[in-house]
Amino acid sequence: MQYTDSYSPVGYEYREEIEAQIARGTKGKVFFWSGQEQVGEAIGQAIDLKEIPGQGLFLVLDGGDQIRIDKIITMFGKIGAAYDEYDSFANQCLSCKAGVPE
Repeated sequence: MQYTDSYSPVGYEYREEIEAQIARGTKGKVFFWSGQEQVGEAIGQAIDLKEIPGQGLFLVLDGGDQIRIDKIITMFGKIGAAYDEYDSFANQCLSCKAGVPE
């Protein structure tokens, strides 16, 4: 996966959770931002947390997928660093008045 935007540092708790999932050999789905307002999905076993110089930290799955950790929405059913951005995006329609006067 190639990203055009810069890497945003994530809270240490997300890195700890990723490392715990790697240690457990967890298999499942990872949902992530794959592009402008596009959600991607990858399925596999967490095998590594790899730093690519100039690009950021990546979760590596056994199928070869490399997902930048600041783009992870959910990982194996657990909230990722990009969940708040996803939640905000999903709730945008709820914030408009749809032409209803105040």
